[in-house]
Amino acid sequence: MIGSDLILDTNIVIDYFKQNQHATINIKRAERVYIPIMVVGELYVGAYRSLEPVVKKKEIDDFLITIKILEIDLHTADIYGSTKASLMNKGKPISYNDVWIASVALQHSIPLYTNDAHFREVDGLQLFNPLTSI
Repeated sequence: MIGSDLILDTNIVIDYFKQNQHATINIKRAERVYIPIMVVGELYVGAYRSLEPVVKKKEIDDFLITIKILEIDLHTADIYGSTKASLMNKGKPISYNDVWIASVALQHSIPLYTNDAHFREVDGLQLFNPLTSI
């Protein structure tokens, strides 16, 4: 794990904010940490729905300073279309945001660090498994 890159899913960032030991260790051990723009949006939704939106938004903003945000482009959209169609054809659709997150990870060939098992349905997606990497 040391020296590798990771793309973080929303649930991992939330675990990190909650000071989950595994999330914290794995994020700190990564050489470079990335976050897709749609994860940023999901985090902000959570902040604005919380009882302390100002505090939660600051926590997110402070975290974002430490990592690189991955944007989407036409290539990402092409991967999204192919991935979504493949999942639908297999009868294994996942949420639109999660297909976008998977598409960003596929585009950059960087493992996705997530707790969501449904990402296993995405062909070619590298998933980071913390249980085998610590």
